[in-house]
Amino acid sequence: MQEMLWKGIQRRFINKIRCDTVIKHYSTDTFSLYSRLRNKNVFITGATSGIGQACAYNYAHAGANLIISGRRTERLEAISNDIKSKYPSIKVIYTELDVRNKSQIDKAVSALPKDFKNVDILVNNAGLVIGLDKLVDTKVEDIDTMIDTNVKGLVYVTQAILPTLKRTQGHIVNIGSIAGENAYPNGSIYCASKHAVRAITQSLRCELIDTDVRITEINPGMVETEFSVVRFRGDEAKAKDVYRGIEPLKAQDIAELVLFSTSRPKHVEIATMTVFPHGQASATLTHRK
Repeated sequence: MQEMLWKGIQRRFINKIRCDTVIKHYSTDTFSLYSRLRNKNVFITGATSGIGQACAYNYAHAGANLIISGRRTERLEAISNDIKSKYPSIKVIYTELDVRNKSQIDKAVSALPKDFKNVDILVNNAGLVIGLDKLVDTKVEDIDTMIDTNVKGLVYVTQAILPTLKRTQGHIVNIGSIAGENAYPNGSIYCASKHAVRAITQSLRCELIDTDVRITEINPGMVETEFSVVRFRGDEAKAKDVYRGIEPLKAQDIAELVLFSTSRPKHVEIATMTVFPHGQASATLTHRK
């Protein structure tokens, strides 16, 4: 009888330990999913539209301070003022920046105000595609624009901000593309530029392994932004046809992944995300209704 009673006590004790362990690891309190982002300084390139703009608003909502950059000053000013009005508790500054211009980048980073000197998160979002031409027909100026923006620009900005990120135990997010995983016809230069982003991200992760800097690559499939309008040189009808019969991703979808990846605990490094709209399986394989 005493032995049975003792075994019963042991079982209850063990179950309590198991229950306490579950509560310890899985319970939720006042901690928010993005609370680690509060008061962080976030530097975003290509913030005047699309994914970059969506990231700016989402980081502001999470309580982070913003350095938004891009080539269109009037848009930067409008976005900055709108964010300040919606989220008065955070700080926002903007800087006109063409990522192809290394001296401009270095000057902008060195001129950051004292409160923004310590950048915690870099979102390398600036990028574009021009045309849908065969390699033999691709214009030299289009090649230069894509390589200078998508590859060299990403490198220049990273070089300028990485020393600060090492001090702040920061995070780099490189916005890649499914084109960096699957090459497709009539997109050789753009695909090459995004393959380069993938290689740079992977090499840099190896170089940073003995630091506290994390790096994430996010490779979207079809995202409906100004991307296709730029590709087709302002032809909105052609741009719209890209998404015919499928519900594409939105900039907000990618922004949420950017915030998720940069708000994980320090020991968690999300290396790569590939994200499609439902109905897309590769760069060229889609099901359209």
